[in-house]
Amino acid sequence: MAWLVLIVSGVLEAVWATALGRSEGFSRLGPTLVFAVSVVASMVGLAYAMRELPTGTAYAVWVGIGASLTVVYAMLTGTEPASLLKIVCLLMIVGGVIGLKLAH
Repeated sequence: MAWLVLIVSGVLEAVWATALGRSEGFSRLGPTLVFAVSVVASMVGLAYAMRELPTGTAYAVWVGIGASLTVVYAMLTGTEPASLLKIVCLLMIVGGVIGLKLAH
């Protein structure tokens, strides 16, 4: 259960990071509200997962999922250019996250 909660929390990290960027310094209400709700839910989930998983592993997986999804979403929506190098680097992050899961 801890791994599932951690994965959902990592997805929520991507949501709050994207919403933070779209909030324009908290000047736009919609993205600011999405940020506030998703950051709290993401942190609560991370804290829950850390009750059963080692801190370093949980945090690295959480960050890896969030960072990877944030970049992928930005590339898919055209707000950030895609490149082969970025895709290879993202695959290395995903590989590292999978490796941490397998090593646990």
